Amino acid sequence: MTQVQQLRDAILAAPLETSNFGETPEPGTLYLPPSHLKALRLDAHVVVGGRGVGKSFWTAALQSTDLHSLLGTAVSELVGIDVRAGFANAEDIASYPNADVFSIFLNQGGDPYDLWRAVILRWVAQHADQTIPDEHWSDTVAWLKSDPEAAARLMQRPRDWRGLIVFDALDRTSNIWQQMDDIVRGLLRAVLWLKTFPGLYAKVFLREDQAERTVFNFPDASKLTATKAELTWARHDLHGLLWQRLINAPLTHGGQLRDICPHVDQAGVWRVANDMKSESEAQRNAFGSLAGPWMGRDRRRGVPYTWSVSHLADGRGQTSPRSFLAAIRQAAEDSSERYPQHDFALHFESIKRGIQKASEIRVQEMAEDYPWIPDILSALSGMNVPCEFEAVQEQWEKKFPNGAKGMVTTRLPAQHIDRGWDGVREDLQRLGLLETKKDGRIDMPDLYRVGFGTASVLA
Repeated sequence: MTQVQQLRDAILAAPLETSNFGETPEPGTLYLPPSHLKALRLDAHVVVGGRGVGKSFWTAALQSTDLHSLLGTAVSELVGIDVRAGFANAEDIASYPNADVFSIFLNQGGDPYDLWRAVILRWVAQHADQTIPDEHWSDTVAWLKSDPEAAARLMQRPRDWRGLIVFDALDRTSNIWQQMDDIVRGLLRAVLWLKTFPGLYAKVFLREDQAERTVFNFPDASKLTATKAELTWARHDLHGLLWQRLINAPLTHGGQLRDICPHVDQAGVWRVANDMKSESEAQRNAFGSLAGPWMGRDRRRGVPYTWSVSHLADGRGQTSPRSFLAAIRQAAEDSSERYPQHDFALHFESIKRGIQKASEIRVQEMAEDYPWIPDILSALSGMNVPCEFEAVQEQWEKKFPNGAKGMVTTRLPAQHIDRGWDGVREDLQRLGLLETKKDGRIDMPDLYRVGFGTASVLA
C-alpha cells in the first residue's frame, strides 16, 4: 500500500461525523474555536446558530464530565459546575416536558413561563434532596402556583454547588410558530428569573429564525440580548476542526496524520498546535499535503484550501463544520475509488464530488428542519441561476396555483408565508438558501445548487 493510500485510509478512519443526538462526544473530537469562547461563558444566556454549527454538540459536551474538564482549561468558570439539560433532542420526561405536554398545557391556558420554572425547580429540588410534586408536570406547576412561598424558599436555600441548565432543540416543542414563540419567550423569561439566584445559570441555544422572531418581546429582555453569542465558523476554524479530528484517528492512522500536523499531547488527547488554529502557513501547508496546490492542473482553478470552504458557503457566506467534514470524507473515499494513483490523498475532482455529496446532505438536513423547503426549491430544478425573481415566482406559481399558502407541511411553515411569494423569498434568504445579487437577480449558493437540481457539476 502506498503512503498516499495510507493517508486516504487514515482520513476515512477519522471521526468526521458531527451529528449529535444526545450522545457524549469523544474527547478527541473537541475543538473550541476562539469565536465560541463567548458562547460557553456562563453569562452568555442566549446562543444563536444555524443547522450543523455545534448547538447540540456543545449541549452534550457541557454535560460530559470528561469534556467538561477539558473545556475548563479554556473557560475556567466552567470548572466544578453541575450541568443539566432543561430540554434537548433526546426525550427525558422526568427532567423536562415533551411537545405533547406543551400542547396540552397551552391548550388549557397555561403560561409556558410557569412550566419552565417547574423544570428549574425540579432540578434544584433534586440537588437539595427535597421532595416536590413531580408525578405529572401539571402537578409541579400547580404546586408552584398554589404555594409560591415554598417554591421561593427552595430557590433561596443556601447551596454548596453551582449549576448550569442548558436548553437546546426548542423547535421540537411545537409545530406551530405562534405556540413555539410563546414557549421560547416563556423560557427566556424563566432564564431572567433564574438570574436573580446566585450560582445558578441557564444557556439557551436558538436557531437563527427563532431568535429573529418576537421571543424577546418582554420587559428587561435586553438583559439577555446584551450577552447574546453566535456560533459561526471562519475558514481557519473549519480547518482547525478538521485536523483535530484527523490527528485523533484510531490506531496507526492518527500517527500518519500527526506527521503532517503540528500537535501537542494534552491529558492523553492529541490537540492541534496553536498555529493550526489560525489561517497560517502551517495550516495551509498541512491541507496542501493532502490535496495538492491547485484545484486542477494549474493555479487558474483555485487553491483547495480556500476552494473547499468557499464552495460550501450558504447565501450568507457561512459554512457549517458538518458540511465541510462530510465533503472531505467523501473526497477521500472518491479519490481511493477513482484516482488510486494520484499524487495526493485528495484528488481535486474528488473534492468537487465531495462538495456535491455535502450539498445532498445539507438539503436533507434543511428538509428535516424546514419540510416546506424541498417542495418550494425543487420547483426550480433545471433553471439556470442567477435569474430574475419573476422567473422564480413563475415556477412557484405553476407548482402552487393556490399561492404560497398552498404549500402543505406537517411542521413549522415558512415564517412569512402570509406575505405571499415575497415573504417566502425573504425566508429563503434569511436561511441562506437564496441570495440577491447587486443587480437584483436571484442566485443560489453552490452548496444548494446540486441538491436542488439547479446545477449538475461544479466549475
